[in-house]
Amino acid sequence: MYNLNDLIFFVQAVEQGSFAAAGRRLGQPKSTVSKRVAELETALGARLIHRTSRSFALTDAGRDFYDHARAAVIEAEAAETVIRTRLAEPSGKVRITTSVPTAQFHLADRLHALAHTFPKLEIELHVTDRFVDLLQEGFDIAVRSHFAPLPDSGLMQRRISTERIILVASPGYLEERGTPTAPETLKDHDGLLTGPSARIWRLTGSDGRVVDVAPRPRFVADESLVLLKPAITGLGIVCAPQSHAAQAIGEGSLVHLLPGWHAGAVTTTILTPHRRGQLPSVRAVIDFLADARQASDASR
Repeated sequence: MYNLNDLIFFVQAVEQGSFAAAGRRLGQPKSTVSKRVAELETALGARLIHRTSRSFALTDAGRDFYDHARAAVIEAEAAETVIRTRLAEPSGKVRITTSVPTAQFHLADRLHALAHTFPKLEIELHVTDRFVDLLQEGFDIAVRSHFAPLPDSGLMQRRISTERIILVASPGYLEERGTPTAPETLKDHDGLLTGPSARIWRLTGSDGRVVDVAPRPRFVADESLVLLKPAITGLGIVCAPQSHAAQAIGEGSLVHLLPGWHAGAVTTTILTPHRRGQLPSVRAVIDFLADARQASDASR
């Protein structure tokens, strides 16, 4: 088996037109290039180059071999470039847009760690609940939480998490009104709703059974984050993404109800324009956010 490095000597000798020129290009003596090409010919059992004191030309076998050898050298250089690009420290500005809840529950505890990990990055976070056109407004990344699949927008999509929507209420509310033991009993409880039309909660059990239930409307807001505060004060039961309620549950100010049931799921996805997503700085942010979220989910 021949030494793959000898392909480089052979390709350079052909492209430079002589061993001497190839040696200058490679920073090696002419004799080294000549010797390595000779060793390659011996290993292959074929003459690749006709050389005399006055001529330097490929044989028929050499011409065929050169095409493949050159392709192999190009692939090797590409492989090296990939690694060097990954090892290069990301730098420059990365603009991110997201909604208020996603910023608070998915990014607030991660972006400062990202900035410490990559000190040459400048992170610019734009928080808004309006729809942002990444291409038109010059953003590199959008982090969006959604209940239905996102439309095909031509953007690169990377899903970083899917979490269940759970039912929670305060200990004070449950002490006063009792703890629901089945989905059907929720009709006798006060509900904190995400909109006037969202009066029906569709719950799915661990066995796949689906139950529709209508709690008594007590408070309505089109943002689940706003509904958590009334729930903590004992105003009623709310359906909320698990990550939104996790801290309050951990502190004991909210209780997870009917743990075998959930009210659907919310998915968090990173979107980026195709060309922007290839930049080392943007790719580093995407990988960091995805890895951090997966590590957080695994620790629960």
